[in-house]
Amino acid sequence: MFSKVLIANRGEIAVRVQQTLQGMGISTVAVYSDTDRAAPHAAMAGEAYSLDGLTAAETYLDQEKLLAVARQSGAEAVHPGYGFLSENPEFARACQRKGVVFIGPGPAGMEALGDKLRAKATAGAAGVPVVPSSGVCHGLDNALEEFVAAQGYPLLVKAVAGGGGRGMRVVNAPEELGPSLETASREAAASFGDGRVFLEKFVVNGRHVEIQILADQHGKTVHLLERECSVQRRHQKLVEETPSPAVDPEPRERMGQAAVRLAEAAGYSNAGTVEFLLDPETGRFYFLEVNTRLQVEHPITEAVLGLDLVEWQVRIAAGERLTLSQGGIRATGHAIECRICAEDPHNGFAPAVGRLALWEPPSGPGLRLDSGVAQGTEVSSYFDSLLAKLIAWGPDRETSLRRMAAALARFQVLGVVTNAAFLRDVITHPKFRAGDYDTRFLERETGLTRPEAGEDVLRGAEAVAGWAAGSVPEKGAGAASRGPIQADSSPWGALGGQRFP
Repeated sequence: MFSKVLIANRGEIAVRVQQTLQGMGISTVAVYSDTDRAAPHAAMAGEAYSLDGLTAAETYLDQEKLLAVARQSGAEAVHPGYGFLSENPEFARACQRKGVVFIGPGPAGMEALGDKLRAKATAGAAGVPVVPSSGVCHGLDNALEEFVAAQGYPLLVKAVAGGGGRGMRVVNAPEELGPSLETASREAAASFGDGRVFLEKFVVNGRHVEIQILADQHGKTVHLLERECSVQRRHQKLVEETPSPAVDPEPRERMGQAAVRLAEAAGYSNAGTVEFLLDPETGRFYFLEVNTRLQVEHPITEAVLGLDLVEWQVRIAAGERLTLSQGGIRATGHAIECRICAEDPHNGFAPAVGRLALWEPPSGPGLRLDSGVAQGTEVSSYFDSLLAKLIAWGPDRETSLRRMAAALARFQVLGVVTNAAFLRDVITHPKFRAGDYDTRFLERETGLTRPEAGEDVLRGAEAVAGWAAGSVPEKGAGAASRGPIQADSSPWGALGGQRFP
């Protein structure tokens, strides 16, 4: 087992990985950008090193800087978290050349499944149904025009590498195609260092269901059931749950077997997620892609199975064998995750920046919070807007939803706008509660994001400056009174019970 591991990431996932490593008795090494100097992930590490820069390209994407820290600190392994270099086979190879273990799939397995087009070819050869797609797009050439003519609109532009909704655009009409290809390519190049994109048939009314897998280096692969991830904005997930309300035992087993078959065909090891598009009317599913890393939403799988996926990642990377048996993997209860982001859902999900003047997340039975911030943290524009993930578990779906709704209502944040109130509206929506939703849920339910739905949120944001200064605004600005806030009074009462973001 390793004695020291470098976490080549930031935010909540860097904190999450450190928690497991420290619990295993492994020393941790953190890295940080200039804006992350005082971040929780840097403060909790045994050692922390500056990457001397502001942007992702200058810091967490700079392979030479990261490997220099690994060498200087004596780290024997690197955990990449998700995003950044987590799905970069060249970084995995660079780690190997330096004698550092990459805690994730090997470069060959990553290339076979992390490259979306190669993964589709592997899936097809393994008998897994796939969504029709083009080859790599090189402008509007003949091959691309033939694909468009054969499939029709809508289409989806996707990045060949990476994930997280980066480099993805829905194309509904011919005049959107060229600009969408260019924009997606630029975004993919900036996020993953790879600007290649392709086109895929967009399946309307599909549900995004994924299967978590674990594979050791000795040929054993298991799947850890499914997660439903259909509530998305800009192709980035906002709410995930397990079990999926749309998946019955028979298709669950078929999807699980297909995921294992695909991983075995590619010689894959470590943690990964096989993503499918499910047609709830027919029960048919189609392979989309593989995320060759730990997923943002992994905590809900841990909640229902009682497993630590990060610990399994580390043990597999250290050469240990999987002791899990497929027949013994059984879910208990239901879990849901909401991504708490610094963004305004009522203004096109515009990102928010500022200092967290108040950060009081909820706690209680069945709740878990994975957070990368603390009170006083500066939320910058240089990185993703994700602040934390709130997870609620219950013995059944209704209980977990009630716990989540109550927790979101108690989530107290001042200083930046967040989506917490919006998420509560989503999970209490009658269609979501009935399990009747798909990947276009937010597009259809426009009332959830209309500007007037966020009036309380905006009034609350206007009140922040006054609250921080020891007073609250006058009536008409969302306040019940003006004057100093007493030590034993709550800003929520003083502000007339406004629902803060």
